[in-house]
Amino acid sequence: MHEFLPVAMRDITKSASEGGRSGWEDVGGLVDIRNAIKEMIELPSKFPSIFAQSPLRLRSNVLLYGPPGCGKTHIVGAAAAACSLRFISVKGPELLNKYIGASEQAVRDIFLKASAASPCLLFFDEFDSIAPKRGHDNTGVTDRVVNQFLTELDGVEVLTGVFVFAATSRPDLLDAALLRPGRLDRLLFCDFPSRRERLDILTVLSKKLPLADDVAMDAIAYMTEGFSGADLQALLSDAQLAAVHEVLATADNKEPGKMPVITDALLKSVASKARPSVSDAEKERLYTIYNQFLDSKKSTAQSRDAKGKRATLA
Repeated sequence: MHEFLPVAMRDITKSASEGGRSGWEDVGGLVDIRNAIKEMIELPSKFPSIFAQSPLRLRSNVLLYGPPGCGKTHIVGAAAAACSLRFISVKGPELLNKYIGASEQAVRDIFLKASAASPCLLFFDEFDSIAPKRGHDNTGVTDRVVNQFLTELDGVEVLTGVFVFAATSRPDLLDAALLRPGRLDRLLFCDFPSRRERLDILTVLSKKLPLADDVAMDAIAYMTEGFSGADLQALLSDAQLAAVHEVLATADNKEPGKMPVITDALLKSVASKARPSVSDAEKERLYTIYNQFLDSKKSTAQSRDAKGKRATLA
């Protein structure tokens, strides 16, 4: 019974607990985003009688955007594990096919599988490669894929029991129709972690590591200004490897099974040599893109309001 996998769940569906994820305990920082996802997924399941009396469809589709390495993909997997949801992950352009109609068929099949496996969390990683702006593709394949996404997310047939999440570091490349209310209408920004959030991330990541008693994570969080969550994980991984090398260098026949312990001096030495993966110039460029993206969203809403006012005055 435990090892059996139904036909509808094969190929692309993963168990939420796969990879050792235990839920929200695996997530450091990102408090606002965590609360928004909890509100969206957990509340309807905890209080079904109240939500049954609220007949309008909830906003259950989310676009996570932000710089690379800031936990967009990680928090979705943790959310699926925490809420005991089935988890379907689609990575980048694996939906695209050279045959006419095959890409749209792949999109339809994935949404059908998600509906059959509901309650289910359907996650599209690197979403800008699947659904770019229409009119810029000579072959027209991505245009038809975007059209299929629009009808699946908010078409005549209502999508129930499926939470659609998408992640991208370039939201400005997405087709604007995908971001209107009723589709991917909640935009959550995953930024570089602050000092307090870096301390949370380091505490979560170092739970399973053999640390010495003198390790001061607060000092490491202070030293790693501008680091992303992925950079902090790489830092701890390097420190673990350095501890292993120390044990191998001092190993003798008396202590063949000695455990490699990460000391404060070793961790600070590794942290002083580490550099953030995203440079300051790249950060500036990304923040400019995100500000322009948000400004374009605001200007669209304002122009829509102005059109409505003109129509009523006329």
